[in-house]
Amino acid sequence: MKQWVVVVGGTNMDVVARTSAPLVPGTSNPGHTRISPGGVGRNIAACLGLLGAPVRLVSAVGDDAFGDEALRVTAGCGADVGAVRRVPGATGTYTAVLDDRGELVAAVSDMEIIDQLELDTVHLEDAALVVVDGNLAHTQAARVVQTAAAAGVALAFEPVSVAKAARLADLVHDLFLVTPNTDELAALTGRPVADWRPSVGDLHNRGVEHVWLRQGAEGSWICSRGLDPVHLPAVPATVVDVTGAGDAMLAGWITAWLRGADAVDAAREGHRAAAATIESHHTVRPDLAAVMSAAPEEKN
Repeated sequence: MKQWVVVVGGTNMDVVARTSAPLVPGTSNPGHTRISPGGVGRNIAACLGLLGAPVRLVSAVGDDAFGDEALRVTAGCGADVGAVRRVPGATGTYTAVLDDRGELVAAVSDMEIIDQLELDTVHLEDAALVVVDGNLAHTQAARVVQTAAAAGVALAFEPVSVAKAARLADLVHDLFLVTPNTDELAALTGRPVADWRPSVGDLHNRGVEHVWLRQGAEGSWICSRGLDPVHLPAVPATVVDVTGAGDAMLAGWITAWLRGADAVDAAREGHRAAAATIESHHTVRPDLAAVMSAAPEEKN
């Protein structure tokens, strides 16, 4: 039975620094730093594992202590890491600075190691969905897209950033799901940010079934081909750390979709997963499944 989710993308260690007072640019700020496994693909896979979805991660890490820790923690979340390649050198890093409210100020992503990912480990015989993140090089992403199309497996694309969306824009056609924010959507289509509705139309014309346009605190739009866009408000949350919220959001969507939910109801579950993550200090909240299954008055 085809039920597995195969996630192909980045694995790294997150180095997240948060100021303890309003950030002052150009000088040292007091605050706190934490180091934990991250990477868009890895985060999505870890969240899927925590939510009970059968998931296999295809990625690359270095032969260092960071790589050991990333694999240990990800496997502990319930994800299959057997297809993660160990390569000589250092595991990738994502270094972020948050202000005292937990909002992202700046970040640096060092993901060159993912270029060493060999995709002979992408097996889709048991896959219901393939997820590709924008950290892949163009040749790698193209191979995954082609392999999924040949196998008749639905594919979801998470752009990751504006630059990475622009680099892979020509591959965004005949896909099941694309999950950009407004800036990434503009990079995919070449239209101005304000023209998001025509941009969504462009992707539908390219054969994309669902465009899930994320707008942060303003919620999101589920845009399914042939249907009117549906706006969903963000779930209210006390911001502790926004890191990983988008990854949990996609994992929540996929988990609901695997259970038979339509795109809109799946997006509602995605918003709940994002809110739970925002209210945690963890990039991947360890108790995500418990929080998602709890009644609203039981949640912290």
